[in-house]
Amino acid sequence: MNSLVILKQTFDTEEKISIQNGKLQEDGIEFIINPYDEYAVEEAIKLKEEFGGEVTVITIGPSRAENALRTALAMGADKGVILDDESLSGDEYTISKVLATVIQDRPYDIILAGNMSIDSGSGQVGPRLAEGLGIPHVSSITKLDIEGSKATIVRDVEGDSETIEVSLPVLVTAQQGLNEPRYPSLPGIMKAKKKPMERFSTDDLNINLEEVKTKTDIIDQFLPPKKDAGRVLSGEFSDQVKELVQLLHNEAKVI
Repeated sequence: MNSLVILKQTFDTEEKISIQNGKLQEDGIEFIINPYDEYAVEEAIKLKEEFGGEVTVITIGPSRAENALRTALAMGADKGVILDDESLSGDEYTISKVLATVIQDRPYDIILAGNMSIDSGSGQVGPRLAEGLGIPHVSSITKLDIEGSKATIVRDVEGDSETIEVSLPVLVTAQQGLNEPRYPSLPGIMKAKKKPMERFSTDDLNINLEEVKTKTDIIDQFLPPKKDAGRVLSGEFSDQVKELVQLLHNEAKVI
């Protein structure tokens, strides 16, 4: 069972985001594997433990993104692939097109990715990649069982679930609840340093940058406005209700 895992390095969820002149400031920021992608890595490792084969983790990003791949290797993945090229800063269209080029000649039974990234939250790369490779995809999965050449998948559908049977190869995107990602062990961290890491640029892959040119542009980025502290009403319940109605009418002007 050969699994490919698409992952992204993102801001640590505990970091305070700073924006200057419409751009995210990265100085002093801690970066991690996108949390949803951790579920994908864990599920791929579980498939390897059950069926054998190997797990390859793939990312597009700057040189620092190799740290995310090394973490996945320490968890139990077998090899990493990083496409480090400053000319590839693009949207989901660009990323999915480039990933398809990286993957098209690689053997695989299943591709796993996170349901979405916590920085952009679009959830588009996985479905776009599956379309580019001409394989089926199932998003937001919470359970995966494989028997022979078929996969039975349970996916989250807005508070309910749906069970789907699909033939391999398939691309799936992992939702919270699929598994509990393991922590890299010390031996795993040591072994990860010696595991193979392939590096590519657009020139290595003969990618025509004009053909994968981004379809969207970010005009501006800004933090939401600060909210004033809430007001706590006191006194008898009936008096609180009257005061609340007056505040909503006179100050908030919503009634």
